[in-house]
Amino acid sequence: MDKFRMMFQFLQSNQESFMNWHLAQMYSAFEFSCPCMPEYNYSYGIGLLCIPPIWFFMLGFVLNNNVSMLSEEWKRPTGKRNKDPAVLRYMFSSITQRSLIAPAVWVSVTLMDGKSFLCAFSINLDIEQFGNTSEIHGLSEVEKLKLLAKIPCKDLFGQTEIRVAASRYIKCISQACGWLLLLIMTFVAFMIRAIRPCFTQAAFLKTKYWSHYIDIERKMFDETCKEHAKSFAKVCIHQYFESISGEMRRFHRNRSNCDDSEGEEDEDKKRSDEDKLMGIRAQDDMNKVLWNWHSCKPPLALRKERPDGEDNENLKEANGGPNGGPNGGPNGFANGHAHNVEKKEWAVYYSKV
Repeated sequence: MDKFRMMFQFLQSNQESFMNWHLAQMYSAFEFSCPCMPEYNYSYGIGLLCIPPIWFFMLGFVLNNNVSMLSEEWKRPTGKRNKDPAVLRYMFSSITQRSLIAPAVWVSVTLMDGKSFLCAFSINLDIEQFGNTSEIHGLSEVEKLKLLAKIPCKDLFGQTEIRVAASRYIKCISQACGWLLLLIMTFVAFMIRAIRPCFTQAAFLKTKYWSHYIDIERKMFDETCKEHAKSFAKVCIHQYFESISGEMRRFHRNRSNCDDSEGEEDEDKKRSDEDKLMGIRAQDDMNKVLWNWHSCKPPLALRKERPDGEDNENLKEANGGPNGGPNGGPNGFANGHAHNVEKKEWAVYYSKV
């Protein structure tokens, strides 16, 4: 189960590469077999041209992990944070654009190959314009349709000259349609990129920023929950063993100084795990926190953190006045630079919206 989950996460993170590889492997391994029957040729050819792109389009939504984020953002209660429809539209359009790549490639490659087009429209040909058709005269309409339906099949159609000429004619039309589709897609993409700068960029930048924010916020929330769950489990297991091993704990206290130093390191690790709990030490409290995060997310208005035990007036007095410190820098820092500031580690998250 874990291997399947890891594989699914890999496919989500490498959606475009996987889709292109899967499409190439599937098309190369696919064996085209036209039924060569008037009742089924059209359905088979058009179905091969349309059904796989629909499947690839749906698969693109399944493998895109931003779909669940979009649905959560759309269905979540408003709470203290409003929902911006422009951000939701931007996220949906981004997901849709990614999912349309594989279907467009499939349709283009299939039209360039021409086999499905030949199978679908061979019965609509005027066979008399492709060579000597003396053997065909006198056949009924039903028999002509059956003969035309056998053009895609080399082993069923006896007249090689007519079959080759008809196949080239239909494949030529199919390739023209393929190039026309590529031209239209390229022109549409060019127009979108060319017209976008003509409109106000502020709205676009706003929607792009907040869509990235939603994606990164979700990733960081999941990462924080994992860290909290890991620390919660460590502390819970540690307390469990402490409750049933009092004698062992007293034994460890009477050991040598070397063991005492190791015990101090264990205490430091324990305190670190305690700090990661952030005051949430009960199951009901954690459930309440998770429910509040879903039902009432905090507003996007950050508070300015202050040093512990000091207020604004004390800071002004300590910094030498309201306009800065004695060194002329703001907040009492020399030349505008802080000193003795605790270094923090930052985790960088990249959004793929």
